[in-house]
Amino acid sequence: MNRDSEVSAAVVERKEPASMSNSMASDRASAIHVSLLTAGRDKPYAFGLATELVSKGVILDVVGGNEFDFEEFRNTPGLNFLNLKGDQRSDASLGKKAFRVFKYYARLIRYTATAKAPIFHILWNNKFDFSDRVLLMLYYRFLGKKILFTAHNVNAGKRDSNDSLLNRLTLRIQYRLAHQIFVHTAKMKDELMEEFQVPTDRITIIPFGINNAVPVTSLSQSEARQRLGIAVDEKTILFFGHITPYKGLEYLVRAFERLSGEREDLCLIIAGGPKNCETYWNEIQQMASAGVRQGRILLRPQFIPDADTEIYFKAADVLVLPYTHVYQSGVLFLGYSFGLPALAADVGSLGDDIVEGETGFLFKSKDSSDLARTIERYFASDLFRELMARRPRIRTFANERHSWEEVGKLTIDAYSRLLQTLSTGDMPRALEKAP
Repeated sequence: MNRDSEVSAAVVERKEPASMSNSMASDRASAIHVSLLTAGRDKPYAFGLATELVSKGVILDVVGGNEFDFEEFRNTPGLNFLNLKGDQRSDASLGKKAFRVFKYYARLIRYTATAKAPIFHILWNNKFDFSDRVLLMLYYRFLGKKILFTAHNVNAGKRDSNDSLLNRLTLRIQYRLAHQIFVHTAKMKDELMEEFQVPTDRITIIPFGINNAVPVTSLSQSEARQRLGIAVDEKTILFFGHITPYKGLEYLVRAFERLSGEREDLCLIIAGGPKNCETYWNEIQQMASAGVRQGRILLRPQFIPDADTEIYFKAADVLVLPYTHVYQSGVLFLGYSFGLPALAADVGSLGDDIVEGETGFLFKSKDSSDLARTIERYFASDLFRELMARRPRIRTFANERHSWEEVGKLTIDAYSRLLQTLSTGDMPRALEKAP
């Protein structure tokens, strides 16, 4: 099957009847008790995974903070939400931040000492690499827990251009101590094996689940544009999410400047706050200042709450991901959940999830000229001309390939294997090859 037919084929391709698959997954999951350690990060992923696992009968302890206080987490049988992190507001004083970190780790250590769950599934580490990657991992192993770690980024230091010997050392130790590691793509698995020598039988590829935590209403595109002050006939480009150097926003701004000098029907939305990159963000603002003054660039440099997210994705005609380095992008699948096509730099595994002409187009990373050409190509394509009809097909494509049902099934299979085949007395072997 060629890639151009994947979207249509995704609607009909099934491996087994849904009722049979759901029944088998529920039977396996009914005896599984897991502690899901979120570090209070990535609400959409934790929400999608937790609700799917519980729906299949997994007994789940979800460890998080105030932002994870979903109604579904509080009122779902089989799900025990533990708010160990509490309030994580960034405007707190340094003293308050230090105290809440100490309090969180004390609560976490106390909880894990008495937790009944035999499996600890770590979705994210906390901010202190040595503590989480080494000390807590050793502690969990000492308690006899089976540890499953989701490596959303194989090496975020490499991605962010701040890699170090200590970073790689602590990562290597964590990967050695984990019984099983989840990654989202085959390329991530290859990197984990090549750079950290993790055996293939300890790595499982789990698709990145599509965002189902963001509220969706009957809001129309015209209503969304009215709320943002965008004209109905403007061709609207969206950049969404945290702003950091590896996301390559400067290349999009340069491409937009080049195009907007030739045509007057373009609008660029930049929605998302800068993350620990004040100098970089100042440079971006200076680059975009002319477009902002002219009303061609709409800046929303702050965290976008879930309740407002759909406004941006429904107002836009296309999402742009000008990344310079990435493993996988949750923003891509968030866009797909709204049926929004994407123009993505051909880095990491983004190319594996873009079907040219059907769900979007690829362009060369770090090349504003090629990005400008790709934007022009998109707005001249059938994909844009038939956008309203194509959006439902993109949603179906994404749901088939990245459904939480499939993620849950693969996750439950991994849990079952851990419980059936692994002993608790293998900590020395795990550390034998650790540097």
